[in-house]
Amino acid sequence: MSVVEQYARARVLTDADLPGEDGGGSLPVVLRYDPDADPRAVRIGFPGPAPGPREWTFSRSLLERGLRSPAGSGDVRVWPCGRVQAVIELHSAQGTSVVQVESRALTRFLRRTYRAAAAGPVPGADAAGPARGGTVAHGGGG
Repeated sequence: MSVVEQYARARVLTDADLPGEDGGGSLPVVLRYDPDADPRAVRIGFPGPAPGPREWTFSRSLLERGLRSPAGSGDVRVWPCGRVQAVIELHSAQGTSVVQVESRALTRFLRRTYRAAAAGPVPGADAAGPARGGTVAHGGGG
C-alpha cells in the first residue's frame, strides 16, 4: 500500500513562536498516512523546532468524526469550526496547541487515505488506541 502525504496551511495558536509562521499566523503542516505502519492512524507534522512534539499520531476515525462533531481521544481533540474550518487541539507536557485547518483539505486527505488502503475503512478503526505525540526523527543530526 502507498503512503499518502499532503501539505496544508494551518493557523496555529500556541504559547511559543513557531518557525515558518507568516504574518497571518499560518504555517505549512504535513498530513501523513502510512497503512503499512498503522492502517488506523494519521499523522500531522509541524516544521522546525517547536515546543512539544513535532509530529502527532492519532486515529484516522477521530479525524473523520471530528469533521462532523466534537470528538476526542487521549491528548487530541477535533471539532468543526464553522462551515469551512476544523480545529485540532493537541495537549503535551509543554502545553497546548490549537491548529485550525480548512475542512476541505482534511476531507481530501481522508479520501486519499481510504483509497490508499484499497479496502475502505479499516475494520475496528474506532478501536484505535489513544492519541500520542512524538518527535520526528531526522537523519544527519537535525
